[in-house]
Formats: sequence, structure tokens, C-alpha cells
Amino acid sequence: MTEKILILDFGSQYTQLIARRVRELNIYCEIHPYNKIPTLDKSIKGVVLSGSPFSVREEKALKPDLTNIKGKYPLLGVCYGAQYLAHFFGGEVAPSNSREYGRANLNFVNSENALLTNISRNSQIWMSHGDTISKIPDNYQIIASTDDVKVAAFQISGEKTWGIQFHPEVYHSVEGQVLLKNFVVSICGCTQNWTPDSFIETTISELKKKIAGDKVVLGLSGGVDSSVAAVLLHKAIGKQLTCIFVDNGLLRKNEFQSVLESYKGMGLNVIGVDAKDKFYSELKGVTEPEKKRKIIGRVFIEVFDA
Repeated sequence: MTEKILILDFGSQYTQLIARRVRELNIYCEIHPYNKIPTLDKSIKGVVLSGSPFSVREEKALKPDLTNIKGKYPLLGVCYGAQYLAHFFGGEVAPSNSREYGRANLNFVNSENALLTNISRNSQIWMSHGDTISKIPDNYQIIASTDDVKVAAFQISGEKTWGIQFHPEVYHSVEGQVLLKNFVVSICGCTQNWTPDSFIETTISELKKKIAGDKVVLGLSGGVDSSVAAVLLHKAIGKQLTCIFVDNGLLRKNEFQSVLESYKGMGLNVIGVDAKDKFYSELKGVTEPEKKRKIIGRVFIEVFDA
């Protein structure tokens, strides 16, 4: 069973970057929506709560169910994740006097705390938030501050639960990778023996067992995600896989044909479907971007089903 770090996504532009930084440490991780937490088992070594463009003060704040996570797995809240852990457990989050965005320096660092081992005083970090933690619950300890942000990092007493107001995953947080390594290696106990190559091997092996003699139909968009899924499936089950590549008429000039040929060159069993006219007729007169996206998604599924 591959050990993993679970990242719960609240819609931050940086969530994928957290995953990338964890994987650069040779540790496997998965991103899941905050409200679709997968089955928690022994393979999960720790959990990260991402940032978010939303505010914990909003009526419709994004609220994960941490019942089976907080206090049971090592937990790190980043930005929104930290504010969630403060605001909904007895603390307070308030609007910042000015939006805190850009470089800052830690003028106080509790370097004896496991999360902040080898983090320098005055270490440069990256802030990106409109709210600030104005009050922490009684059992929370402040472990780092900046000139403007008193609660830059905290730990809950007696729990392997931390919150940080800054973004360690971005390049501008100079020692951010040190902090992430402290969390996933020293605190979570990950062994750093995962590589993308091993992921490919184990994925192909698992797919072979799971699919056995069944046949699979896969919808190709021409993008990276579905193409990678197709290649992995093809390596696992070969001609049992049939791919359907739909021309929605919105690709670059001649791109459908060139991508279709590329898929065939990879050895994929692929059917190309010219559905341009159907998409054009459904999209005619529609200008609102979200409506367009929903129409494109719906028509793709209809063409795929047909």
C-alpha cells in the first residue's frame, strides 16, 4: 500500500503547487475536493488543507468534515486552512486592515517546534490573504510571527495539528520546502521512496488486476489529463481500451487531425468523432462564459454516449 499525503482542496490557485512540492520530496500525494474526502486508511500519513479564494467569514464558507482527521492524523492548514482551524474551533478571523499580499519576513520563529526546525529567524515568506487571524483558541500556541501578522503560524497543544498563514509552496517562501519536509517527513513519517516511475508501475499493475478481461471506453479531450490516463490504460490492457476523441470545433486549426494521428502513433485504439456542427448549433448566441462551459461539457457527454 503506497503511503500518501492527502491534500484537501478549497480552490486555491496554489493547490497543485503544494502537490508538486510534496512529490519533489519523493512522496506520493493526492488532491481531493474538501467536501469529497476519500476513505481514510493506513496509507494516509498526513493531511494538508489548502488555501482558498473564499473567506471563512462568509455565510457559505467552505467547511470540511474533519471529524476523522483532526487529532487523528498529522494536519497542516495553509492560509484558508489555518484560518478555518482558528475560526471554527474557538478563535476569530477578521478582515485585514490592508490586503496582505507579497513578501514578508518571520521576526519570531519557535525553531524548537517540529514544524519550524531549521527555519531561520527573518526567513522570507509569501503572504496572500485578505483576512487575518485576530484571536486563537486557548489551546493554540503561536510559533511564528511577522511584523504585521502576529499569528503567522500556530500549533494546537497536544495535537499534531498546525496552521500557517503563509504559502510555503511558492518560490518566494525561501525555506518553504524545509517546512514542508519537516511536516511530511519528520512529523508524518513518510519514507521518501516514491518516484513517478514507481507510480506508473504500480498504477499499471493495479489497473490490470482491477479491469482483468473487461473492456474500457475512455473519452479523450486532447488535453494532458485524459491523454495520460489513456496511455496508462493502454499499457495495462492494450486493445481492451477504446478511446473516443471528440472534435468540438474549438481546437486550434488542424489540431484535431494532428492530435488524432498522434494518438494513433502511440498505438491507441482511438475513434475520432467530428461533432463540430452540433457544438456550434448549441453554442450559437451564447455569450456568458459559464453557460458556454456547461454546454460544452453536456454536449461532449452526449456525443460520447452516442
